[in-house]
Formats: sequence, structure tokens, C-alpha cells
Amino acid sequence: MRRAFMAAAMAAGVALGVGMPAAPAEAQHLRIALREDPDILDPTPARTFVGRIVFASLCDKLFDINERLEIVPQLATGHQWEDPRTLRITLREGVRFHDGTMLDAEAVRYTLNRHRTMEGSFRRTELAGVEGVEVVDPLTVRIRLREPSAAFLSQLTDRAGMIISPTAAEAAGRDFGRNPVCAGPFRFVERVAQDRIVVERFPDYWNPSVVHFDRITYLAIPDSTVRVANLLSGAVEMIQTVDPNAMDQIRRNNRFRLQLVDELGVQSIMFNLANGPRSDTPLGRDPRVREAFDLAIDRAALNQVVFNGIYSITAQPVPPASTYHARDLPPPGRDIARARALMAEAGVTTPLRVELLVPNNPELRQVGEVIQAMVREAGFDLRILAMEFASTLQVSTRGDFEAYLTAWSGRVDPDGNTWSFIHSTGPNNSGGYNSEEVDRLLSEARVELDLDRRRALYARIFRIAGSQDRARIWLWHRQNSVAYVARLQGHQNVPDGMIRVHGLRLN
Repeated sequence: MRRAFMAAAMAAGVALGVGMPAAPAEAQHLRIALREDPDILDPTPARTFVGRIVFASLCDKLFDINERLEIVPQLATGHQWEDPRTLRITLREGVRFHDGTMLDAEAVRYTLNRHRTMEGSFRRTELAGVEGVEVVDPLTVRIRLREPSAAFLSQLTDRAGMIISPTAAEAAGRDFGRNPVCAGPFRFVERVAQDRIVVERFPDYWNPSVVHFDRITYLAIPDSTVRVANLLSGAVEMIQTVDPNAMDQIRRNNRFRLQLVDELGVQSIMFNLANGPRSDTPLGRDPRVREAFDLAIDRAALNQVVFNGIYSITAQPVPPASTYHARDLPPPGRDIARARALMAEAGVTTPLRVELLVPNNPELRQVGEVIQAMVREAGFDLRILAMEFASTLQVSTRGDFEAYLTAWSGRVDPDGNTWSFIHSTGPNNSGGYNSEEVDRLLSEARVELDLDRRRALYARIFRIAGSQDRARIWLWHRQNSVAYVARLQGHQNVPDGMIRVHGLRLN
């Protein structure tokens, strides 16, 4: 396999791509290297960031966001709030699913109800405020909410707004993700786990003028160095997530382009507080031990050592560019003396052994190793368990972890960065964090329409869940990065980090 050769050559010290002509790409074939293999290709139970990138070609949504983070129609043509709890959505006429059936209001009703009720759905919390979905006419749907929601429309710009074929879903049942049928510009062809996902142009797509490739192959290449080598050698036309140490190499080569944009998400460490036997540790039981762990980490040094200082360190789940970012909540400085004192107050015998679950890629393994060295000074014996990313999600869900270095790609509205992770019923709250006060504040923030009051609610939430309870340690906000051949035109640099294939073409 070409990529196996690349990896072997890198290990042997062969310089790839430097001074080599790019291999000619197939004119109608786009190859995109992803940092991980996605999880299930069903928008209802799916969880991974890279999966959302593949979905961008397969599954159009009711709404999307643009470079200015404005919500814009996609499968919808518009929306109207009939009252604070009733949303009316009009649909695009003539849209077909990949199986040839028509997308209509009934398909929207079916999909939203599937998201709300299917066992294993990770959209259930996003749509928890929905009271009912009604078909007004074939191209109009009405969504009734239990209470006003400042966040609801933004939920429909991601997987909760992806509409699937009811016919295909009913026929496939739980196996829908093996052959997803949506209404995007490309339809599913094949998947080889840990290797590739192939999609081909859908000839009946409702907006054919924006589709310029016959086929797209998504390749799972976890090693950032190997991803860059594949780009430089011409094995792929685009790569997702560039190692900061490789960015200058790409910038200096006029055959390639590098684009960066501040992400909406955050990188954090989640602790197991109440999910099974592995939560019954000093780390899981005592917030003083978790605070000591936090105070032993030097975020600025971590950022400099691993990421050349290009990311933004943090202590909250929304980035500095967000209007909901709490300006008076800076990340704590490293304080080993205080960390040791907290360990003594908690009555912990040191060194305290802790296992950190880490997605198995070179960058995050290095993050784990740097943290390992830092927290050792505070009395922690940190062991690192590296595992393929989709597997880490399964492990964390069943509670087979103590601490988990995890990432979230982020959403436009802060509800999307908080509820799922720190509400007691949140589907991504694998650590079992349960705070009545945080639950109440999250519920209030969902329905608060006044910006200043809503901003204050989220600031309180960040302080309680992060600074007080240390349910999570929020560490840094990345810059989403993509690199591609200069001949590839039309890439939209949107802060959500999605690679939108609409409009991409090779010149």
C-alpha cells in the first residue's frame, strides 16, 4: 500500500516530497487524509469530529454555518419563529435522497424523531427541548419546543439537522451506518476500517453546479508526519490537521497552501467521577486531588513544547473569540507547592498512580508524556494508555478509565460545548459528573434570550464545573488547520473545521 511505503520511508529517514514533483492527481478524484478513522457513519449515534467531515459530503443539513458563523439555509429555504416556542421551517423542493426517494416534511419529521428516540442516539440531548414535530404540508415542518431556546436553531447546523432517507433507515435498522443514505452531493461506495472511505458523485443532487469531483476518498492516517509526507509527495490533495512543527515547511513550498482558523472547540481532561468501579479512586472522589493535578500542569509550557505556542491555553470550554468567553477566568498558573499541600490535605499516599487514556496519535501521546512529567512533581505516578480514537470513546462510555485526554470540535452556541459534557444527563458526560446547580444553570442558559444574562450564567457554569469541582480540566483551544495542493480551489475556511466539498475543484 502506498501509505505503508510512506510510513516505512519516514522510519528509514528518507525525505519525502522535498524536491520531488507531485504525482499527477486523477482529474476527477479528490483524496483527503484524515487524522483518525471516523466512527459509525450514521448521524444519529455518531460522535467523532472526522466523521463530521465525511458527513459533509454525504449528508446535507437543514442549515449550515458560513465563515462569519452565520446560520444559513441548506436543505431548508428559510425559517420563522411563529412564537418563542414554535419554529416553522420551509424545505427545498425537488431534493432526492441517494436511494431516489424524495426529501419532504415527513422525512424531516421521521429523522428528527429518530434522533430523539433511537437507542444509542447522541442527538437526543441536542433535541431534548423538542415537544413535537408536525408536517404542515409536503415542504413545511413545524417544530414545537417545550420552552424557548436560544440554542435550538444552531443544533440543526450539525448532525441533528442531517436528514436521512426513512425508506433506507427502516430497511437497514441498526445497520444504517454501514450504508448511509442521505441527500448530500456524494453517495456512499465503500468503507475499509482504519484505511479508507470512498464516496462518489450523486447525479441527482439538488445543487449540481457546486460538485466538481466524481469521487472522493477519505484516508485514515493518524500520524501527522505521514499525512504531511503524503501531501508533499502527491499521494493526496488535502490533509486535515497539520502538526505545528510542519507548518513552516508547507508555507515555504508554493505548490501547497496552508489555512488556519481558531476552532470553536476545546481540548480537555475528563475525570471519571461516578461511572463504574474505576471512579472509586482518590482522583474520582476528591476535588482537591483533581485540583492538585490541574495545578501541576503548566499549560503555557505544554503549548510551547508540543505545539510551538500557536494554540490558546484556557480554563473554560468556549474560545476567546466567543462572546460567551469569560474574560475574568484565566487559566491557573502552575503551583507545585499548592498541589502538594492539597494532596496532603486529602490524605493521599504518594505517589498516586493514575491512568490517562490518550488517543493514539503522536501529538497527543507527546501531550500525555509532558503532563506525565509535570504531575510527577506533585506526587502523581501517571501511566499513559494510548488507544485508537474511536475505541477511546467506547472505553470512556463504559467507564473503563480514570482520566481521559479528549477533544471537542465545538459548536457556535455555548450550549453545544457544555450540556452534553457536564449536565448529569449529557450523552458525552462519560465521567458521570452530577451537580444539581450546574444542571439548573445549564437549563436556565438554554432558555435565556438576553445576551448579558446568558453570558453571566455560562461564566458561573465554567467556574463551578471547572475551577470548583474540577470535573474537567479545560486545557487549550486549537487552530483548525488544513493543507492542500495549490491547484485545489474553493476551500471555505469555517471555524468549525469542516472540509466542505461544495465548490472544491482542481484547476
